Amino acid sequence: MKVTKKNLENSIVELIVEADTKEVAKYRKKVLAYLEKNAEIKWFRKWAKIPEQILVKNYWEDYINQMTVDFAIDDLYKKALTKEKIVPVAQGEIKEIISQSPLKIKMHVEVLPTVEIDPKYKDIKLTRKKATVSAEEVKNALAEIEQKFTKFEEVSDKRSKAAMWDKVTIDTQGYDLDWKELDSTKMQDYPIVLWSNVLVPWFEEKIVWAKLGDELNLDIDFPKDYHNKDFAGKKTKFKVVIKKLEKAKKPEFTEEFIEQLRGKKLDLAGFKKLIKQELLDVKESNKRLEEELQLIKELLKVSKFEIWNNLLKNQIEKIFNEVKENMWKQGIKMKDYLESLKLTEEEYKEKHLKEDAKLRVSWELILNKLMEFEPVKVTKAELKKEIEKIKAWFQNSEVLKRLEELYVEWNRYYEELKTRLSYKKLIDSFFKEEK
Repeated sequence: MKVTKKNLENSIVELIVEADTKEVAKYRKKVLAYLEKNAEIKWFRKWAKIPEQILVKNYWEDYINQMTVDFAIDDLYKKALTKEKIVPVAQGEIKEIISQSPLKIKMHVEVLPTVEIDPKYKDIKLTRKKATVSAEEVKNALAEIEQKFTKFEEVSDKRSKAAMWDKVTIDTQGYDLDWKELDSTKMQDYPIVLWSNVLVPWFEEKIVWAKLGDELNLDIDFPKDYHNKDFAGKKTKFKVVIKKLEKAKKPEFTEEFIEQLRGKKLDLAGFKKLIKQELLDVKESNKRLEEELQLIKELLKVSKFEIWNNLLKNQIEKIFNEVKENMWKQGIKMKDYLESLKLTEEEYKEKHLKEDAKLRVSWELILNKLMEFEPVKVTKAELKKEIEKIKAWFQNSEVLKRLEELYVEWNRYYEELKTRLSYKKLIDSFFKEEK
């Protein structure tokens, strides 16, 4: 096989691939073997040895020649990419069959664009702020867990009073100051957890201390910035009947309850430490995304490259699939979501995903180029530490065993982790810690 390579505009590489008659004969043999295996010819059993002249008579020489070219193209394309060390952005395009004997094919392959980075990139130094978690944030996180796992027990004693976080079922009707009924304010058998801030400000608070069966008259002033303009800044009155009262029963943070939540047997003090670390991890992750965005903006100022169609299109499709998967996890169909936005799929991609895709592609191109200038080594000790951090998120023995099998040297997962860590170290080199 002979390959002639030529760089064209727009990150396109032209390959002229040539196979001599001996190589073409090998592809023809493969075609005949394929036809023999799959042929349905009268008087011949399945898998029987069929003479070449019979195959030619049934499939015709032109058809066999075309299949030979197709078999050859598929194989020669892969071999040419390997020989020239080309990583295609998209499937290559056959531009011309120049000749069939010898077989000579012209191909166009889109590759990653050439990236130029000014040496001034070394002057970029950004400050990294330290993430912290306050005791108040831990307290709020525990309160959220309490709220999520709170159970409600109905009471029938009319002396019982509603308290914060209790659930009440109400009938209500809104009126203006002349006691004229207001549209869209009537609710029947409406359940609400007090202090959940679902209704107008101070509505729920005024129900606290009410008793089962009470009929209340509430003065409610709608905020000036209320989302419904018909009610914004309006002074109103509401009649409210307490039809049902359910007392909140908060969970106790026992070792058993904590183990159900996180799979670890911890007392409350240990759980608070765990919650604090989880909050810190989230903050660190979000902070890192902000830092990377800040860094890419600076690096773009000293970088020069062009992003062509297929590269951008592939990235947009990748992001779109991520969005679809997230929607699916929330039980939302992408089709319904697009209809709610009154956008077609292509309009959504253009309006909501294109700029993000450009930024992602730019980030990858610049990082790959910087790795040529600033090769980063990741030690086995660093990899081991990162693997242990990953394993710490899981308690199931089967999962841990599977992780140990995946994260071994030369395995794809191990190498991908190694690459991610090398990029992380490269990014870190642009930052100095805040004093």
